[in-house]
Amino acid sequence: MYLALSIFLATLLGFLLLMMDPILGGLIAFGIVTGCLFRGLYLLNDISKRLSKVSPKTDKVQDAYNRYIERRDSE
Repeated sequence: MYLALSIFLATLLGFLLLMMDPILGGLIAFGIVTGCLFRGLYLLNDISKRLSKVSPKTDKVQDAYNRYIERRDSE
């Protein structure tokens, strides 16, 4: 339902932009597109930060040291 509403509103907005002066309509359309792109980048950055807190990257040196200790203790 939300998708259908979004499609309808985008169609209405597109029709209104076509009826306006080409310069003004182009500026508004450019602002909408760039705003959506920047918002998407912000959300991707936020998701990346949250995922790095949940599952931090493993340190290769620490992993190698832990494997060495396990092998040493098992022998």
